[in-house]
Amino acid sequence: MHRRQFIMTTAIGGGLALCPKIALVRADEMSSDNPALSKYHYPAQFYEKLGNGIVECRLCPRKCIVSDLERGYCGVRENIGGEYYTLVHSRVCSSNIDPIEKKPFFHFLPGTNAFSIATAGCNMNCKFCQNWTISQFRPEDVNHIAMTPDDCARVANDNNCPSIAYTYSEPTIFFEYMFDCAIAAKSRDIRSTVVTAGYIEKDPLLELIGLVDAIKIDLKAFTESYYKEICNSALQPVLDTLVTIKKSGTWLEIVYLMLPGLNDDESEISDLCDWLLDNLGPDVPIHFTRFHPSYLLQNLTMTPLVSLERAHSVAREKGLHYCYIGNVYGHDTENTYCHHCGKLLIGRRGFQITANKLDGGKCPSCQTTIPGVWD
Repeated sequence: MHRRQFIMTTAIGGGLALCPKIALVRADEMSSDNPALSKYHYPAQFYEKLGNGIVECRLCPRKCIVSDLERGYCGVRENIGGEYYTLVHSRVCSSNIDPIEKKPFFHFLPGTNAFSIATAGCNMNCKFCQNWTISQFRPEDVNHIAMTPDDCARVANDNNCPSIAYTYSEPTIFFEYMFDCAIAAKSRDIRSTVVTAGYIEKDPLLELIGLVDAIKIDLKAFTESYYKEICNSALQPVLDTLVTIKKSGTWLEIVYLMLPGLNDDESEISDLCDWLLDNLGPDVPIHFTRFHPSYLLQNLTMTPLVSLERAHSVAREKGLHYCYIGNVYGHDTENTYCHHCGKLLIGRRGFQITANKLDGGKCPSCQTTIPGVWD
């Protein structure tokens, strides 16, 4: 077995053990010229027919113009005879049971597990991607399990997971599957959470936030140049997404992965915090997270702790109530404190909850309501 085969074989992770009745389909059995691929042709939403068999995708801000038998930038949506299809519906390449804190959600059902799933593909190309072995590959190049939305909800229920997390790659590109899974989950009183870069058009976003329970946005940086050069994307659509989610009332958290010398300048962090306060208010949790060298940025060093602590201090001084430092095991800023009286409310060590003193979603000391989804 050569290196690429090994990577593709292991991409599924621990999920197979959770799904004993669902068979693994190997990538070498699903080459692009294999007729069996047609069973994964599922009608896509959010596109326009332009005539002459050409379509324009309206799922994300790229708005790819796609000719017959071609695919959009994400590699998972194909024009077949003038009709647009997703190729990843019910085609899971990675699944596992994770602590909800791993996503990370710190103000959403703390101490519970989420059944986490992903398909291949992404509509961005971040040079630091930790899951590039699935996000930067086409679906026929990655082993998968055929898991229907009902299967997904059943596995979550059977493993006592009160939520499903659409994560690891980019849920936007498997929108139809995510949407159907969320419907199936609701029928079993299971909630849905989305871990996304937020690079999505407004119409699909509005449909999604009417169905799911929490969204975490990976805000890559606060400059257009970073988004263009490091992620091959754009910042403004992500900012628009944040505002739309906040206005909807769907629970929202933000992660800001800090890369040394690229997006950790104190003035950029200051500008970011000003924008957050002006547009989202003080109560949206933000996680300043340590970078570990990965993918195309192996040359960078790990984020210095002092940079993370400086960003945390800036955010607190600006008036953001819930600021965390991520990927630094055992740091005090993993904990949740009451923004009014400073009392420790939720203690954490890594992904483990060490204490939960909330009383009906309130601080037991001063009775301040703590924003979040607690039960």
